Amino acid sequence: MARLSLTLRNDVSEIVRLVESLERFGQEAGLHDEVAFRVTLALDEIVSNVIRHGFEDGGEHPITVTVDVTGGTITATVVDDGRPFDPLQAPPPDLDVPLAVRKPGGLGIHLVKTTMDDVVYTRDGTRNVLTMRTSVASRE
Repeated sequence: MARLSLTLRNDVSEIVRLVESLERFGQEAGLHDEVAFRVTLALDEIVSNVIRHGFEDGGEHPITVTVDVTGGTITATVVDDGRPFDPLQAPPPDLDVPLAVRKPGGLGIHLVKTTMDDVVYTRDGTRNVLTMRTSVASRE
């Protein structure tokens, strides 16, 4: 079993630390590059959305990210104390509409849903908990 646990601030500059930590973790855990890329992409998208949209008070808030590799499964969890938001309830983007006229938003969540095998949202008291799972096997 391999585990990564990070506590980030709700500041865009923390995305660099997240990505660098995930790259090191992927190498140390022996993850295939394609799998590590998908996990990093999904976490980058979710944490970026939490930072940009999750907090209304302008204060500093912790965002906890954990990644566990157990057996053949990677489980990534993001926990924050932002406003309640279930990204799984967001309407899917209309991918048939030309990009120039497409409404902004929703594409990142769509990307997360398609790159991960399972995505589950819960609200635990005052915290959003998003858990994503995927196989350690490459899709290539």
